[in-house]
Amino acid sequence: MKHTFRNTAFVALLALAAVGASAAGNHAGGHGDADEAIGKPGAAAKATRTINVDMTDGMRFTPADVRVKQGETVRFVVKNSGQLKHELVLGTQKELKEHYEAMKKNPEMEHADPNMVTLAAGKSGEIVWQFTKAGKVDFACLQPGHYDAGMKGAVTVAK
Repeated sequence: MKHTFRNTAFVALLALAAVGASAAGNHAGGHGDADEAIGKPGAAAKATRTINVDMTDGMRFTPADVRVKQGETVRFVVKNSGQLKHELVLGTQKELKEHYEAMKKNPEMEHADPNMVTLAAGKSGEIVWQFTKAGKVDFACLQPGHYDAGMKGAVTVAK
């Protein structure tokens, strides 16, 4: 009986891991052409400046508006000053909205993409990003309820 329970539990864990890997696989690194629209992961050694971004439970980023130059590589040092989990995700507005809908259905989804950082309360992390095209790159917290509460911002990329 003990072995049957252990085997059943093991099979259930494998099934959960497969589902999780499938969700993460569809999610992590799955941006393709969208990454080209917003830039690409940058090399830390080539960062020309550091921008500190604070995330709060007031559902705001400080600063929420950032200006960079086309081709610039920026290190975003992101701090979660709140008590809730928050994240900063760079993307197109369309991509962020789609990702947000997925997050509402799977709130415990974990991320490993270079264009995002998810942080527990009181933690800090960073994103190093090269902005290759002029225009606007959006960013948001896609934890359920946070985007709707206005936790978003934009990077203006000047030529």
